Amino acid sequence: MAKREEIEQRTEALLLPVTKECGVRVYDVEFVKEGSDFFLRCYIDKEGGVTIDDCEKVSRRMSDLLDREDYIEDAYTLEVSSPGLGRKLTKDRHLEASLGEEVEVKLFKPPEGEKQKEFEGILRGFDEKSLTIAEGAPPDPEKERTFDRKNIAVIRLKLDF
Repeated sequence: MAKREEIEQRTEALLLPVTKECGVRVYDVEFVKEGSDFFLRCYIDKEGGVTIDDCEKVSRRMSDLLDREDYIEDAYTLEVSSPGLGRKLTKDRHLEASLGEEVEVKLFKPPEGEKQKEFEGILRGFDEKSLTIAEGAPPDPEKERTFDRKNIAVIRLKLDF
């Protein structure tokens, strides 16, 4: 297991009881390097949306736990926030909760014979190897597209303004 994945898993294990105590739930955890800085991002969620007070409560408790556990060698910044409206769908539990929702799919490279790398549609299904959306408004079952998950750079909920 990569160092990043181990840090994310350990952090999520610490975060679960904290979020339960604070009346929110864990959406995701990521440990990333941006430039020369490391960030430990804890995304939380709840029905009706997360408030700044929710983020502050979780952040204070997590900061104390992380200081006590001290398993991250690098200096980092802890951030606790909502995943936002256009949230990334990085885990199967995110995809499962988003079935029937409109999503944006960005690929690393276009499908063979095409030039387009970005697609929108209703999330119809997924498995460990592929993801299917229905394009069109309203979604047309005849216009379903299936993508290889290893070719997906980002999938997120679509924002409508």
